[in-house]
Amino acid sequence: MSDAPLRTAAEHVVDVLTASFVRRCYTVPGESFLELTDAIERRSNMRLVSTRHENGAGFMAEADGKLYGLPAAAAATRGPGAANLAVAVHTAMQDSTPMIVFLGQVETAHLGREAFQEVDLAAFYAPITKWTTTVTRADRLAEATAQAVRIATTGRPGPVALVVPGDLFGQRVAAPTALPGAVPARPPLGDSERDRLADWLARAERPVIIAGGGARFAREELIAVAERFNTGVYAAWRRQDVFPNDHPLYLGHLGLGCPKPVLGALEEADAVLVVGSRLSDTTTQGYRLPAAEPGARSKVAQIDIDPAQIGRTTLVWMGVVAEARRALEALAEAPVTAPYRDYSAAHEAWRATTVPPVGVLAHPGGRLHPWAVVDTMRDVLPEDTVITNDAGNFAAFLHRGWRFRHPRTQIAPTSGAMGYAVPAAIAAKLVEPHRTVVAVAGDGGLLMTGQELETAVRLGVPVIVVVFQNGMYGTIAMHQARELGRTAGTDISGPLDLAGYARSLGARGATAESPEELRAALTAALEADAPTLIDARTDPDVISPEATLSGLLDRSAT
Repeated sequence: MSDAPLRTAAEHVVDVLTASFVRRCYTVPGESFLELTDAIERRSNMRLVSTRHENGAGFMAEADGKLYGLPAAAAATRGPGAANLAVAVHTAMQDSTPMIVFLGQVETAHLGREAFQEVDLAAFYAPITKWTTTVTRADRLAEATAQAVRIATTGRPGPVALVVPGDLFGQRVAAPTALPGAVPARPPLGDSERDRLADWLARAERPVIIAGGGARFAREELIAVAERFNTGVYAAWRRQDVFPNDHPLYLGHLGLGCPKPVLGALEEADAVLVVGSRLSDTTTQGYRLPAAEPGARSKVAQIDIDPAQIGRTTLVWMGVVAEARRALEALAEAPVTAPYRDYSAAHEAWRATTVPPVGVLAHPGGRLHPWAVVDTMRDVLPEDTVITNDAGNFAAFLHRGWRFRHPRTQIAPTSGAMGYAVPAAIAAKLVEPHRTVVAVAGDGGLLMTGQELETAVRLGVPVIVVVFQNGMYGTIAMHQARELGRTAGTDISGPLDLAGYARSLGARGATAESPEELRAALTAALEADAPTLIDARTDPDVISPEATLSGLLDRSAT
C-alpha cells in the first residue's frame, strides 16, 4: 500500500490536464468548484484566466483550442453559469474544436431535490457535446478527466463536459493507479486507397478540392497535393486560411452569399475531393454543391477522420477514414502523372471579388463604406495578422476583402455565434503573444461580450478590436427587407461612443469616420502596448457587398 499523502481530487484532475498539454482554463469562478480553481492557480504549467462572463470564457476556450490544436478547459458553475457557457460549447461542437468543460453541480446529498441553481446539466449538455457525464465519486474524477481528454481529441474533435457535484473536488483521494489513454489515433491512408484516389484525380478533366477545418494543420501537405495534381482548391466556410489565398490554384471561399463567378469551377468540376470538411449547409451553398446525385457530372470522394461525416450530406463515390495530414502526405507521393490544368481564369474570378468596386472608398455622407474599412486594414496591418471575426453582415466584406496568406490566421465560428470576436482575440493573443491579433465585430456582437476588454487590460493582452458600427442588427434587417419588405426590432442605438466605452474598461479607444482616420488609428494601435478599440462608423444602408437596405425595401415595395 502506498505511503504517499492523499491529495484533493482537484489536484489529480489538474495533473491529468497538464499531462495532456491543457495549458489554460477560462472561467468565471464559482462556489461549486473552489478547489479546482485553487489547484490550477497554484500550478506553474497551467494558467487560470478569470473572465467577466461565462460566454466570454467559453469563446476564449474554443478559440484557444482552434488555434493551439489541443483542448483548453472552461469551467462554469451550476444552472446560470452553465447556461451562459452553453453558446460557446455549441460553437465548439459545430466547429469540431476540442474543449474540456467542467460544470459545477449541487452537492451530492442534494441532487434531485431542485436545490439552489440545480439543473440536470448532463441532459442539458448532451446534445451539444461529444460526451457528457456526471461524476459521482471523487476517486473517479481523474479517470473521468482522462477519458474526457481522449474523447475530445480522438476522431472528430469536439467538446466534452464533466458535471461535478460541489463536494467532490475537495475530497482527498489516492492517486489513480491507471488512466485511459489520451493520445488520439491518427489513421493513415492505405496504399490501395491512395492509388485509387490518385488515379481518379489524375484522370479527371476539372478536379477541385474542398478543404475544411480538418486540414487546418495540414497546410503544406494540401499545397503539395494541389500542385502535384494541378487541382484547384476551395476553402470551406470560414476556413479561408487552410490554403494560401495568393496561390494560383486557390479558387475562393465557400461562404454565405458566395458570388456566382466563384462557384463556376465547382459547378463544372468532374471530380471533387473533400478533405476535413463536414460539408455544412453554408459550405455546400444550401446542400446544393457539389452536385453528386446519380447521373450528375461530378463524383465526390471524402477524406475525414470521423466515419460518421463521410457521405452524411452528399453522395460519395469513395470515402476514406484518415487523418487529413497523413492522407494528404501519402497522396502527394502517389506514383502517377497528372496533366497540367489551367485554373487562372477561376482564380481571377475569385480575385475580382476581393477588390472594392470603383468609387466606394471615397464614400459620401460622413460614414465609412464597409469596403473602405477592410481595404484600410489590408493596407496597414501585417499580412500574417490573426483575424478573429464575429457574426454579422459586416463579415461578408471581411471574407471578401481580407486575403489569408498565412496558416492559422482566421479564427471564426461556423456556428454564426455573435459575441465571438473579442474573447477569441484575447485567447489567440495568449496562445501566440508574438503575433498581431485583430478582432473584427459589429456593434451588435461587440456589446454582447465587449466587457472582456477589461480581461485583456487586466492580463496585459494588447489586442486590436475593429468595430463596424452601423446602429442595427444588419443580417436580420437584410432578411426582413428582402422577405417582408419592412424591418422590425433591428434598430439599435447609435452611434454610441464605443471608444469611450473601451476607455471606461481601461483600454485605448479611437473613432474613425474616414479612411484617413482609420489608417491613423490602426497605425497607433499597432504601436501601442495596450488593448485598443477602433470604432469605425459605417453606413447602415450598405447592408451587403451586393445590396443596400433602401434598395431591398424599394424592390419589395414595387
